[in-house]
Amino acid sequence: MSGGVEWALHCCVVLTSVAEPVPAARLAQLHDVPPSYLAKQLQALSRAGLVQAVQGKSGGYVLTRSPALITVLDVVEAIDGPGPAFVCTEIRRRGPMASPPEACTAPCAISRAMASAESAWRASLGSVTIADLAGDVESDYGSGALAGIGAWLIPADS
Repeated sequence: MSGGVEWALHCCVVLTSVAEPVPAARLAQLHDVPPSYLAKQLQALSRAGLVQAVQGKSGGYVLTRSPALITVLDVVEAIDGPGPAFVCTEIRRRGPMASPPEACTAPCAISRAMASAESAWRASLGSVTIADLAGDVESDYGSGALAGIGAWLIPADS
């Protein structure tokens, strides 16, 4: 999984703390990450319909729907794509002890184990929402933690 997933998840969580668009540069500054790389993650979230880019002087990014309707899996797939993490290359059909094609009509034990793990992983990520993560941030750092972040993201003098 790419580092962009972590950055995108953090951005989605902090966007729950504001009602106004937040510029990508401000999000990058908050997380101390390269603005150009974070912009790519935000663009991927936008293409997936998870955030919306708002143009203009007060522009930036906002969530497109309730954080309770965006899952961690939605974000992972927006950044890294929906494809499987493990792709079987049929290594058992190579080398000096290669199995013949007719012996490889069903997935091997390794492929089955990886598919099972991926299914469990995707189910787990699909059961956690951005709202859940925001609630955990409040539990971890105290009530008002996200409000403080929101105030930093959108200063009163802006």
